Amino acid sequence: MTEAMTARRSRITPERQAELHEAVLDLLRDVGYEALTMDAVAARTKSSKATLYRQWGSKPELVAKALRCTQPVSLREIDTGSLRGDFALMVEHSDDAQMAKDTALMRGLAHAVHESPELHKALRDLLVDPEINGLQAMLRRAVDRGEIRPDCPALDFVPHMLIGAFIALPLIEDRPVDRAFLGDFIDAVVFPALGV
Repeated sequence: MTEAMTARRSRITPERQAELHEAVLDLLRDVGYEALTMDAVAARTKSSKATLYRQWGSKPELVAKALRCTQPVSLREIDTGSLRGDFALMVEHSDDAQMAKDTALMRGLAHAVHESPELHKALRDLLVDPEINGLQAMLRRAVDRGEIRPDCPALDFVPHMLIGAFIALPLIEDRPVDRAFLGDFIDAVVFPALGV
């Protein structure tokens, strides 16, 4: 990317960027991914379509980055010195209302992901992979500290367990994940599986 392009992309203030992301998420809730257009985002945010494309490149990237901005803290930033402390901080930083909104949005995007390889790639690259990498780094530190055996078979499945909880609870109990459930799930399922 040229210096001129970088300068153009950085003109939007963090506050304006947050406003644009929130507008995208509101539109997603209102009309769904398929009906969301850059024209609608431009109209709702009183910005030009050219600005949106210059800043985000595409609708899938804009949606993925908007979802990313709802995350209170990246797992890569958490390092308390113990696995229990890391997971406790992760739960503490979670927001019940935001998790409920995110669960509803992700449920709405599930079909779109299967229909749009571009959306699937954007969500993987900008949302899913960074969090999985952060979680894996957290688990590696726990192995290095001796909290988890290096040959523990559950190590590779922790992301699956956590993502599964977010998918299963709304299906089974018709309610979104909240901090209480997440903390209980980690204590009852994740830690025993890891031998912690």
